[in-house]
Amino acid sequence: MSASDRSGLSGFAAPRDAGRYDAFTILLHWLTALLVVLLFGLAITFNYLGRGTPLRHNLQLVHVSFGIGLAAVFVVRLIWTLAGARALPRPTAGAADMLARAMHALLYLLLASQIVLGFLYRWAQGEEFTFFGLFAIPPAFAPDRPWARTFDGLHYYVAWTLIVLAAGHAAAALLHHYILRDGVLRRMLPVKAPDA
Repeated sequence: MSASDRSGLSGFAAPRDAGRYDAFTILLHWLTALLVVLLFGLAITFNYLGRGTPLRHNLQLVHVSFGIGLAAVFVVRLIWTLAGARALPRPTAGAADMLARAMHALLYLLLASQIVLGFLYRWAQGEEFTFFGLFAIPPAFAPDRPWARTFDGLHYYVAWTLIVLAAGHAAAALLHHYILRDGVLRRMLPVKAPDA
C-alpha cells in the first residue's frame, strides 16, 4: 500500500519519529501478555484433565502462582503508568483514537476483574493459595461453594473475553505494522526493529 493509498486512513497515521516507550513500560507490557496467555493455556489444559488427578492439581497450583504474579505486575504497571511511564503522542485521531482508548480501558478493566475473580474464586473454594510454595495468601472469608461456582463461571467468561480482545489488540498492532506502516508496533517492541 503506497502513501497515497493510505491517505484515506489519515486518522490512523502516526509520525515515523514517534519514538519508543521506555524499557520498563515495554517489559511490563510483554510480561502481562505472556502471563495472560500462559494462564489461559494452563486453565484450558487442566480443565481437560480428570478431577482429583495429581497433574491437574499441580497445574492449578502453577496457575494460581502465575495469577498472583499477574496481580503484582498489574499493580506495578498501573503505578508506573500513572507515575513514571514515558508519554508518547497518540498514534490515531478521531474515531480511531476513541476506539483505541476504549479498547485499552476495557483490557485494563478485564484484567483487574479477572485478577479479583481469581482471588475470590480460590478463597470461596477454600483451596490452598500459595506462590510457588514460597508464601501463602490467607483467605479473606470462609469457603462458600455456591459463591465458588458463581466466581468460577465469571472467571471463565472473563478469561475468554480477555483472550479474544487481546487477540484483537494484537491484530490491530499487526495492521498498523504491515498495512498502515506507521511505526505504532515498533514503539512497543523489546528491540528496535527496522521499518516494515
